[in-house]
Amino acid sequence: MPGADKLIASRVPLLGFCAYGSGIGKTTLLTSLIPVLTQHGLRISVIKHAHHTFDIDHPGKDSFRLRESGAVQMLLGSRHRWALMTELSRIPHDQEPRLSELLPHVDPSLVDLIVVEGFKNEAIPKIEVYRPTMAKPLLADHDPHVIAVAADGPVKTRLPVLDLNDAREIAEFVMRWLETQRSSPKLVSSRRK
Repeated sequence: MPGADKLIASRVPLLGFCAYGSGIGKTTLLTSLIPVLTQHGLRISVIKHAHHTFDIDHPGKDSFRLRESGAVQMLLGSRHRWALMTELSRIPHDQEPRLSELLPHVDPSLVDLIVVEGFKNEAIPKIEVYRPTMAKPLLADHDPHVIAVAADGPVKTRLPVLDLNDAREIAEFVMRWLETQRSSPKLVSSRRK
């Protein structure tokens, strides 16, 4: 149940973007919001939840062939980037990974903000992406971790309502929120010291 858990501790502020379901526009919003936030000088990492099998590699590539041959982990690196794929299907693991399991793989020394897409039931501050015309339930009504709603129409809520189509307005809200987080002692993680 959202809100029942204690907030996930992190050395870097975590800000989720969630919605009742898929196809509401979380990724579309983030692809317009992240460039605006980087213009403000923020270094951002993203953790995205996928509800299906996905692949970042392509058939025929050496890394794909090595991973498909049975490797549990495949780390691919170059002078431009590196990526780590872990095949959870090859180890005893019968559920979706929790955000707290993925978070240690992000290097906190490289970023100022970790944006989390999905993971709507996790105990982190979140902006809900909402489209009133889709007639889906409003998560903010039951999740105390939702701090604002980004919508493309009127929303009845006690929270700030941001224009879903205005990345600059949402970025200004995020920057103000981030300033409050930087002065907060809760950013010290018990996992990493």
